[in-house]
Amino acid sequence: MATIKEIAELSGVSRGTVDRVLNNRGSVSSKTAEKVLEIAKALDYRPNRAGLTLAAQKKRLKLGVILFGNSNPFFDEVMKGVRYQEERLAGYNCSILIRQISYDVSGQLAAIEELLSQEVHGIVLAPYNAPVIAEKINALYDMGIPVVTVNTDIEHSRRIAYVGSNYFLSGETAGGLMGLMTKGEVQAGIVLGSQQVLCHTDRVAGFQSCIEKKYPHIHVTATIQNQDDEVESFHVTQTLLQNHPEINALYFAAGGVYGGCKAVIALRREHTITIITHDRVDTTRCFVLDGLISATICQQPFLQGSKSLDILFNYLTAGELPEKELNYVAADIRIAENI
Repeated sequence: MATIKEIAELSGVSRGTVDRVLNNRGSVSSKTAEKVLEIAKALDYRPNRAGLTLAAQKKRLKLGVILFGNSNPFFDEVMKGVRYQEERLAGYNCSILIRQISYDVSGQLAAIEELLSQEVHGIVLAPYNAPVIAEKINALYDMGIPVVTVNTDIEHSRRIAYVGSNYFLSGETAGGLMGLMTKGEVQAGIVLGSQQVLCHTDRVAGFQSCIEKKYPHIHVTATIQNQDDEVESFHVTQTLLQNHPEINALYFAAGGVYGGCKAVIALRREHTITIITHDRVDTTRCFVLDGLISATICQQPFLQGSKSLDILFNYLTAGELPEKELNYVAADIRIAENI
């Protein structure tokens, strides 16, 4: 079994530096840290678990969690996974500081700064997709504060891992379902939460890619945003259908499904529109059972909240990067017969 001494010799640094990298103690340059971690992984270094437990208890780790909030019940399910880990990690003297925000870049930056003021050691983040957030994640990495992205990812950042759906594939799945469940010419409306959330835009891209390649009878009439807010979703979906009465299919690429479906019912269009959605929150489940929603694609929210914190804790206590950078959860298709 590899030792810290062997890693230090191959890395050309002191054993103290290796210890700081593997246990995230003190400041080490990102270049040195990457070299040490690469060599440790190549040597299949395995720290002493009993020692890690004791060390973790002494550290009194603080982990921050920043999720989107609003009225999206999906994140209530993610939060259940976070709360599960909060209870489990309490035995290691590890506390979890949670913030929920709207789709607002300044609000997300403020939440990060607030957690930094409370001296968190790492952050689980559902990132707003903006360059300034990627830059902040990179700055945090240089400060020795690792970030695990959850539910939605962000490009050009040095986050150590991502936990969530393969959203492009999820969107392709939605396109395939709509293609199989419709006949004749289809005029589809797309309702997403925000153009500034990568998972939403990736789903839409996957959906459009699928229908363009395989289902030429489906045409996208319009794309609107609802900020994952049920009230706004009701109003924008109602306006969409009033302005485009030819729409006979809807794809909800994010939250706001309840409000959007209520708009369909208010306009008495529930028997003329094929609806594909995501997630299995209670209101969506009821609409699937009632036949208003044809199918919904689920993404294991509890696992997202739980696994992201588990990855972050293991990295901070053992210096272990996860086996996979992209930790995709399963895409689970639900219809009335199996929901």
